[in-house]
Amino acid sequence: MTDGNADLTDLIGESRLPGFDTRTDVVSRVEEIGLIERIDATDPEPFRFQGWLGKRLTTSYGIGYDFDAARLELAEPMPDWLMPVRVRAAKFTGLDPKDLTQALLIRYDPGAGIGWHRDRPYYEHVIGISLGAPATLRLRRRVAKGFDRLNMPLAPRSIYHLSGEARHVWEHSIAAMDDTRWSITFRSLSSSGLAALRRTSPTIPVQR
Repeated sequence: MTDGNADLTDLIGESRLPGFDTRTDVVSRVEEIGLIERIDATDPEPFRFQGWLGKRLTTSYGIGYDFDAARLELAEPMPDWLMPVRVRAAKFTGLDPKDLTQALLIRYDPGAGIGWHRDRPYYEHVIGISLGAPATLRLRRRVAKGFDRLNMPLAPRSIYHLSGEARHVWEHSIAAMDDTRWSITFRSLSSSGLAALRRTSPTIPVQR
């Protein structure tokens, strides 16, 4: 199906998109409230892109990305309260928690979303935990006559994982919403990301 919302079975002949996995209730409602309070307490700042300020508010830990300079940079170490969440995200994906070297906290206030993109090639695995209002992760891949499109629901307190085809072939976005949503995204570095970080910060080890 092209330039429309494709059913997964129509697109790939099975019930899932290769490289996309999700599960509900990765955190409890009580934990969700606490995590939202923690994210807000970091005083997240507007997303910056080449001098432009976005509506979503962000805080980075471990490894950050400077969109003005187009390079990776070291950020503050992940706080203790994030470590159990990182362990849970790693368990869901089968990764070593130490490989999840970046944590990106985002608050989407009403009217905020994120446009079509693929994460920078410096990153490999992308794991997101959705908090607050429910959202829809929109995915698309270019084909000869336009785009194949998919919509994946992101329930509050759910987790998703982008790898392989879903990570590298498909773009994703989230439309602007009417209610506030928060997210915690963990990423691992690709081989090119590790090399780039060593070039910019040769004397500082990657957080483990």
